[in-house]
Amino acid sequence: MRWKRTIQLLDVHAEGEIGKVAIGGVPKIPGNTVAEQLHWLNTDPKGQELRRFLCLEPRGAPIGSVNLLLPPKHPEADAAFIILQPDQAHASSGSNSICVTTALLEAGIVEMQEPETIVTLETAAGLVKARATCRDGRCEKVTLTMVPSFVHELDVAVETPEWGKITVDLCYGGIFYALVDVGQVGLTIEKANAAELVRAGMVLKDLINRSISVVHPEIPAISGVAYVMFRDLEADGTVRTCTTMWPGRADRSPCGTGNSANLATLHARGKAKVGDVFKSRSIINSEFEVGLLAETTVAGRPAIIPTIAGRGFTFGLSQVALDPFDPHPGGFALTDVWGPQAGDI
Repeated sequence: MRWKRTIQLLDVHAEGEIGKVAIGGVPKIPGNTVAEQLHWLNTDPKGQELRRFLCLEPRGAPIGSVNLLLPPKHPEADAAFIILQPDQAHASSGSNSICVTTALLEAGIVEMQEPETIVTLETAAGLVKARATCRDGRCEKVTLTMVPSFVHELDVAVETPEWGKITVDLCYGGIFYALVDVGQVGLTIEKANAAELVRAGMVLKDLINRSISVVHPEIPAISGVAYVMFRDLEADGTVRTCTTMWPGRADRSPCGTGNSANLATLHARGKAKVGDVFKSRSIINSEFEVGLLAETTVAGRPAIIPTIAGRGFTFGLSQVALDPFDPHPGGFALTDVWGPQAGDI
């Protein structure tokens, strides 16, 4: 076979959310920092071509992410990675950090030490420290020390044609989120409502990004609201979440960066303090532990250091290839599978 390009993928999910890890064949990504590499992937035609190759049909699918393993730039980092999704390359993700840590250890790329291995991951948003509990050659649990999270603005009013005026919290947890109490759109977070939640999330994301600009004060490559996360509070104090992702799907995990952003809102409102640990439950009832490790600042504004704990599971090994005669090297997306946003991909 005379393939034009091959990339080896280790299939991993974190509490249900797929985060495949490209462990071989990743081309050199230009940039002196991971943030510059992220910018190149999102702006250069060759970078966009790589993302489409891995994330769109016929080689990819709407569900999940592909994580590009890269040589680290920071002297303290064991590995660097960037998250590819159908819409763009993203800076940070809790579930994908768990997937990458699990892949590094179980594939032997980073030597596993039992009962605990510390892995330092470099992302475009900064360093993420992963503490992995290991036994019998398996990564049983990963606890992440995330990048600083902060509130951009609380209780922002958004006028909508369908739900009237709703309020959202605009916060950063490694990427920017609009956090919405789910009752405002007349729904609850459960599997039967997934399609309606996603539809509402896509409408709100578009409205917000057309009217409000958000840019990280220290990392300009990170800008715009990446996701709308719906949230609710259960009787036992568990935070229930559903992060909606372009072009139209629900995160299967409780969402690490989203919960980091939400924890910043709880801290800002005096509902969380250093040392507190919360439980977060996803739309499929999988769970993360969310902790508030420390207070800090980002560009002079109050911020927190969150922790996210969950499990990763490997479930396959594959090789994605491009036939030089393939008429669809750039991939494609159809509305029957990808939803009405497919025409924008």
